[in-house]
Amino acid sequence: MRILGLDVGDKTIGIAISDPLGFTAQGLLNYERTDSQKKDTDKVIELLREYDCETVVVGLPLNLNGTDSVQTEKVRAFTEKLMNKMRSNGLGNVNVVLEDERFTTKIASAAMKEAGVRSDKRKKVIDKQAAVVILQGYLESRR
Repeated sequence: MRILGLDVGDKTIGIAISDPLGFTAQGLLNYERTDSQKKDTDKVIELLREYDCETVVVGLPLNLNGTDSVQTEKVRAFTEKLMNKMRSNGLGNVNVVLEDERFTTKIASAAMKEAGVRSDKRKKVIDKQAAVVILQGYLESRR
């Protein structure tokens, strides 16, 4: 069973997926958010079904001191809506994990820069790469 990783932002949701054995995370897509959380959560539900996921890991953007920020509250609200929709769509058995995502965007950006990815290209895929970092951290913490 696979695990889906999400980096939920205001404009995009970076999405990563684990391999079937849960060892590695790969970038799946950068989903452009709509003006409807229903459509956004529908997309996540679609991916959970398509990839037969047992868990979804959502990056939680805490402040450096570990407290909640405005963005943290937005992600918590999105996650709550997602969980409600999962239950109503027969996916109540899928685990939802909130994972500390401090520094993930910086780590993803530095890795892409080191790999020679141009700045304009990094901006287009940074959320997907941040989702990879979030998911890979979760996978490694389970070992």
